[in-house]
Amino acid sequence: MRQLIVVRGGGDIATGTIYRLYKCGFPVLILECRKPTAIRRKVAFCEAVYDGTAAVEGVICRKIDAPGEWEKVWQNGEIPLLVDEQGSSVELLKPSVVVDAILAKKNLGTTKAMAPVTVGLGPGFMAGVDVDYAIETMRGHNLGRIITDGAPMPDTGVPGIIGGYGRERVIHAPAAGTIRNLAFIGDLVQKDQNIAWIGQVPVKATLSGVLRGIIRNGFFVNQGLKIADIDPRESQQKNCYTISDKARCIAGSVLEVILGSGYGRR
Repeated sequence: MRQLIVVRGGGDIATGTIYRLYKCGFPVLILECRKPTAIRRKVAFCEAVYDGTAAVEGVICRKIDAPGEWEKVWQNGEIPLLVDEQGSSVELLKPSVVVDAILAKKNLGTTKAMAPVTVGLGPGFMAGVDVDYAIETMRGHNLGRIITDGAPMPDTGVPGIIGGYGRERVIHAPAAGTIRNLAFIGDLVQKDQNIAWIGQVPVKATLSGVLRGIIRNGFFVNQGLKIADIDPRESQQKNCYTISDKARCIAGSVLEVILGSGYGRR
């Protein structure tokens, strides 16, 4: 068996990379936090933290309880996921490649010492310093560009434009508290429709379209946390259940790095 690839993070962008590596036959282990806050939950392997398993486009991810269990899950044709927020199991596992796909806009502890090849997705990484390679995650001409010296563009705080809308399509928690969802991923919603409650505070749809993502029902959210995402293109309901173009583009760049480095070749 080729040597292990560890991916830190299992959100929707990370899932695009994990899915691509799995389809190419690379043994992959996901390291996740205890309470993932994915919005596009139908295409995020991190949901296995809560449910034990998660399926994305026919591929199953399964939560494990100890690092030594990963190989059995992989040999059964599934992707193992371990709750390990600090990445402390990396030293024991000794992977060939570590990909930091947490997308925290900052480096949460990934170093070049973790593996022969290290890759960081998005802002917060300096290629050649804390990781070997960084990948641009900002939509636009440079999306997916492999950086060997320097850093990706800093976070602008402005979502990418979809159907002519950017900032408007993302909803942040208007208050702190436990969320109670009234609408669900894939639903068609209308502007100003109440899609959830946070305590006694309503969460309103910011525009009409498809509810592409919403945080888990019953989750305690802090005020200002990103909790939902609306696609204004009502004809695109099916996109709620498939990996995005952005995630697939980034995945291709990660695969290029791994193959180009010589690790994992047959």
